[in-house]
Parts: sequence; C-alpha cells; structure tokens
Amino acid sequence: MTKAVRFARICLAVALFAVITAAGAARSHAAQDIVDTLVQTGGFNTLLKGLQVTGLEKTLKGPGPFTVFAPTDAAFEVIEEDGKGELDALFAPENRARLASILAYHVVPGKMTLDGITVVPIVVTTVEGKPIKVVMIITSIYVNDYGRVQQAGIPASNGIIHVIDRVIVPRQ
Repeated sequence: MTKAVRFARICLAVALFAVITAAGAARSHAAQDIVDTLVQTGGFNTLLKGLQVTGLEKTLKGPGPFTVFAPTDAAFEVIEEDGKGELDALFAPENRARLASILAYHVVPGKMTLDGITVVPIVVTTVEGKPIKVVMIITSIYVNDYGRVQQAGIPASNGIIHVIDRVIVPRQ
C-alpha cells in the first residue's frame, strides 16, 4: 500500500469520526430542553439565574417549541458597566416583573431558524408581546440592530437557541 493511499484512508477515518462525533453532540443537545441545553453549553449563568428567579425556567422546560435569543454572561456585564448597578437592581425582588419582561422579550414562540435571514428585516412577536426585528447587516445577523448573533441554531428538545452578545430590552 502506498503512502498516499494510507494517508487517504487515515484522513477518511478522521473525517468519519468527526462527523459521527458532531452528530452525537447534536443529538445530545436535542434530547435536552432549552434550560438544560443552556446549562450544558455554559456561559449563561446570569440568564439562567434570571429565568429561575422569575419563574420563566418552568416555561422553557415546557413542551414549546420556543426560539431563545440567549444573551451570554458577557452580554449581561455590558448592562452592569453601562447601567452602573442596573443589573443588581433588576434582580431585586421589587423589579422581578421588569426582569421577567426583559427575559420574555428574548423568547419567540415556535422554532425559528436563521436560515434565509437577509437585509430585509423579519419582525416577529416575542412571548413578552412586543416585536423584535431580525436582520442581516453585512455578514452578521442582528436582533433589533444591536444584538449580534454569535452562534445560531443550538438544538434543544423543545426549540432552538441563538446566542447573542447583547441583552435586548423592550421599548417602554
């Protein structure tokens, strides 16, 4: 057997292993609900805490389907830096309704993939009741023009998660 044939077989075996591993990882996420998928994915501690204290965790563990535009912990840090303590205030018991409103604004009923998003904005109504706009700007997808999608299409058993780099806030 020549070195080229042996090399080709090794490359094929590695590629096949990668495909099987990726498919297994996608199935393991899809077998879990949105909340458990966020926990497993990591980087969503503030969002998960907010879902728990507002009771929205139960909704996102329900049958769905839901689409969640999930802000990372770093996205919540921007609120803290810009708002000079606003994040702590949001988690105070007297502001739970506002926190619940903000978090529900990140959830869309149904399963919304981002395939086909273009420069023509798509407007969808959130669980909170107010619309958000999803649009492609240059080569990135944004929610309300400022929340950039960092990772799209994380599957869960009851929906799909799109990771965003900003907390989007409903207009009053």
